[in-house]
Amino acid sequence: MRPIRVLVVDDSIVFRELLVQNLNKDPAIQVVGTAKDPFEARDAILSLKPDVMTLDIELPRMSGIEFLQKLMPQYPLPVIVISSLSEKVFDAMNAGAVDFVAKPVVANRMQLEEFIRNELLVKIKIASTAKISSIKKVIRQREEQHLKVTDSNLIVAIGASTGGTEAIFEVVKEFGTDIPGIVVVQHMPPGFTAMYAKRLNDQCRIQVKEAETGDRVMPGHMLIAPGGDRHMRLVKVNGVYQVECKAGPKVNGHCPSVEVLFESVAKSAGSNAVGIILTGMGGDGAKGLLAMRQAGARTIGQDESTCVVYGMPKVAYDIGAVEYQEKLTDIAKRTYAILNKM
Repeated sequence: MRPIRVLVVDDSIVFRELLVQNLNKDPAIQVVGTAKDPFEARDAILSLKPDVMTLDIELPRMSGIEFLQKLMPQYPLPVIVISSLSEKVFDAMNAGAVDFVAKPVVANRMQLEEFIRNELLVKIKIASTAKISSIKKVIRQREEQHLKVTDSNLIVAIGASTGGTEAIFEVVKEFGTDIPGIVVVQHMPPGFTAMYAKRLNDQCRIQVKEAETGDRVMPGHMLIAPGGDRHMRLVKVNGVYQVECKAGPKVNGHCPSVEVLFESVAKSAGSNAVGIILTGMGGDGAKGLLAMRQAGARTIGQDESTCVVYGMPKVAYDIGAVEYQEKLTDIAKRTYAILNKM
């Protein structure tokens, strides 16, 4: 199997060289070129035809976001954004980037090399399998959907990974304030989940926030598990749904883990829940979704044609955890249909 051909785009010559040296140490990767700005990158894409591009957001002559907006319609390819802690990363995802990594604030070369090995390399390999054809905006008339009865005893749980920031938005932007309380795990670096929650809160009709232990899960509200070293669980205290965010080891390679959330929903909500598993690499959440279905919950998986990476939904489907398999744009409609029969 030939190596993954990578183009590195960053205005720092020191960081570029460090990326090249360390990425090339992996036999599955071949850095075929570098660029210090979008104009050099454009020429390199045409001449070198890379499989994946790493892209800094802050670049001279043109921002990485503007470059993505111009590039993707004409020359779509998987892009991993390398970003400092900034909400701009979500603009990059909206423009078509597959995923992002948080640029480390470190003082020594060893830490940077560890970041490249443990985070960036993994993202590049995942991105090389991504279906760029699924990264497109679907413009359609919003259909107002309503619940016949608003039941505070119902729960919607969502899990996602690669491609999930845009997929979650596509689903929840269709939800009205009558939707039951929503709990979400999206694999994301620490610090970014609070910004992502604020962004969704500004763009959607429901209220969205980064979860904290003790937060109540209420209709018309969505809680997103904080990125970092804490798992989020649904619990029921005195008949009221709440979340707990507690430190713990990684599960399926992730913290927070979709598996942990879904298993807690199966235990605490049982048949009063709807589980939704979206795009992502690996199998995190599949067994948890199965536990939900076995507890009487209704379950939905994103279909292959609309996934950036058909990993998590595929594993869930293969083990019988998915009751309904839907295109991304149909998941909200299916959710309402299920809730109206509960």
